[in-house]
Order: sequence, then C-alpha cells, then structure tokens
Amino acid sequence: MPTPDTSKPIDMHVHLVGNGAGGSGCWLKVSGWHKPMATYMLKHIGVPVKSIDDPDFDRIYAENLLRLVRESSLGAIVLLAQDQVYHDDGRRMDFGSFYVPNEYVLKLAREHPEFLPAVSIHPARPDALAELDRCLEGGAVMLKFLPNCHNIDCRNPKYTPFWKRMAEAGLPLLAHTGGEHTVPVIRPEYSNPEILKGPLDCGVKVIAAHCATKSGVADREYFWTFVEMTKQYPNFYGDNSAFSTPIRGRHSKRCLVEPLASRILHGSDYPVPVLPHWALLQRFISWADFLRCKRIPNLLERDYQLKRAIGFGAPSFTKVAGLLRARSVVHS
Repeated sequence: MPTPDTSKPIDMHVHLVGNGAGGSGCWLKVSGWHKPMATYMLKHIGVPVKSIDDPDFDRIYAENLLRLVRESSLGAIVLLAQDQVYHDDGRRMDFGSFYVPNEYVLKLAREHPEFLPAVSIHPARPDALAELDRCLEGGAVMLKFLPNCHNIDCRNPKYTPFWKRMAEAGLPLLAHTGGEHTVPVIRPEYSNPEILKGPLDCGVKVIAAHCATKSGVADREYFWTFVEMTKQYPNFYGDNSAFSTPIRGRHSKRCLVEPLASRILHGSDYPVPVLPHWALLQRFISWADFLRCKRIPNLLERDYQLKRAIGFGAPSFTKVAGLLRARSVVHS
C-alpha cells in the first residue's frame, strides 16, 4: 500500500467520532444543547445522515472524511482516538461524551494511507504501558488526550515511566490546552499548559492544542503562559486548531512572528465549523480572501486556505511530518 505524501500539508488535528452501531467500538453521548450543535456540525461538514443515531453513521463519517482529504490540497490527516476518563488510581469513571477506541483508528489507518493514527491512552490506566506498546507496534504516529476532560495531571510522578516510554519511542503528545466547551470538563485547572512540564521534562515532543487560547469569553487566558513555555522548552509546540472561531483565533497574528512562528503547526479541529467571517472582522484577511474561502465547500480545504490567507507560512503545514513517529507512516 502506498504511503501518504508527507511533503504536502498535513492536518494534524482531526476528530473521528462514531456511535458504534457498525461495530467500531465507539460510543457517543450527546444531550441538551449539544444535540442541536452536533446536528449543525454534521450539516456543516456534509455528512448525509439525519442524526447521530443513524446505524451507518460511523461508515458514512469515515468515508466522507476520506473524500474530503482526497479532494483537498492535503497529503494526509492525523485521526484522533479518544480514551475514556479515569480516576488517578486507575478506576474508570462514568464521564465523558464520546469514545473512539485506538484499534478503530489504527484499523482505518491501515486501510487508508491518507489517515495517520493518533491513539489516546490515559496514563492512569492499569494497562497504560502495555496499551502504549501495543499501539506503537500497530503504527501510532502520535498520542492525544485532553487533561482537563480526561482528568490527567501530567505532573504526577507516577506517570513518569509512561512519558519516558513515549520519549524513547519518539511518540509526540498532542494535549488540549486552554478553555473547552464541546467536551465536558472535569478539572478546569488542567487547562493550564504548565501541567505539561511532566512529559516535556522527560523529553517528549509536546504539542499544545489551540496554543492554550480561550474558547469562551469567561475562560482563563493561558496563551501567554504557552508563549513563555516555548522559550523554556525547545520540544514544545502549538497548533492553530479552531483558530477559525472568534475567540481562539484572535491571537493568530502573534503566532506569525518569530520565535513563535516556527513552533506553530496546522490543525483544523474538524468537525469544528470553519467560518472566515471572524478573520475578516478582525482584519486578518481581505474581502477577496473572505469570499474565496467562504465559497470552498470542502471543510478541510477551507481551513487550509483560510490559514494561508491569514499568513501562516508553508513550514506550519508540513513541519509536523518531522515530529510524528517516523516509522509509523509506513503502511504494509
């Protein structure tokens, strides 16, 4: 099977979701105001299902995503698994809104070279190290979790063997930072990127999703903490995922200037809506660029073109290829 063209842009922050009806092992619990929001997102990304309860939802979602990649300027996307939530002592919690097992992501990546698999493992799991080794053998390129939603204090010394194994294997960590309003939050204080010093000190290449920006107006601002940490840690990066939203994206221009610019990687946060209106209102793009981006139906391509119009340089779209676990991009 051919390998993805990693000289082309890579979107390193793409969410996979499913309801498990087709045997994927996924589950999805959406209620309250999140339900109409989920319906809006499905319409926005072009998934032709009437609801998230559709028995063919998982297949349709994955096939639609594959089509979007193949019809875009991207060479590949990094698909994100989503682990369940655990107590510090390793007991699983009845908490969270969705689950995507590692094996489902690894399976899709084996079938389609455009998909690069990012697994998700809570380090408090009793089998965390065993699962990590299994996923490394299965071809994982990255590991992803949300400390504030998964209940992970990365400074906990009992996780040190886990971080050291990641560093030894060359497996980078994508960790959510900053505010969060799409997934239920259990520990808001873990939105602070400073908790990532545990894996950073162990030599793990860490990517702060959203550069620790605010999601809601009332969220605490951690962007400047992220900036200071990039000066301290050469192995610390950030992604510009969801910068098409009005609050996260307001720091876009600051991310274009060195020394920060060389630490920023491209991610869409698909299926989060990509609306160029906010960039226009903040005078980050011209009217012509606004009209051009607005007319692009492919959500992954629209986000890519919008980031280019804002001014993100070519390295931000391709640099992640050198951070991903190198041997994992080979498909057999």
